[in-house]
Amino acid sequence: MRKIIMTTLLLMLTFTFAAAQKQAEIKFDKKSHNFGKFSESNSVQKCTFTFTNVGDAPLVINQAVASCGCTVPQYTKSPIAPGEKGTIEVTYNGAGKIPGPFKKSITVRTNGVTEMTRLYVEGDMTED
Repeated sequence: MRKIIMTTLLLMLTFTFAAAQKQAEIKFDKKSHNFGKFSESNSVQKCTFTFTNVGDAPLVINQAVASCGCTVPQYTKSPIAPGEKGTIEVTYNGAGKIPGPFKKSITVRTNGVTEMTRLYVEGDMTED
């Protein structure tokens, strides 16, 4: 009886370890975007960050949070299968902000091997 229990326990541990090996992994095409110079009258700027799940399990973005309210990220909500791509679209709205250079961050949290990644948008808004 003892031998059967030990064998069963060993098999369970082996399967648990094998299942734990499959993980999602996010890889971005780029981690920063520079809008360059743009005028105050054209204060809304957009860019898209593309990523690929290079892991072997579905990738889920749990959260994408910007460092301030003038920057809004929108991301793929559904799980991304291994080998598939997803996007995070970032909108910067400089309306009502003081013209000049800026750099904002977007913190992306996933279920992947790399649980947190920071993306950056920057530029220089000039006066009209």
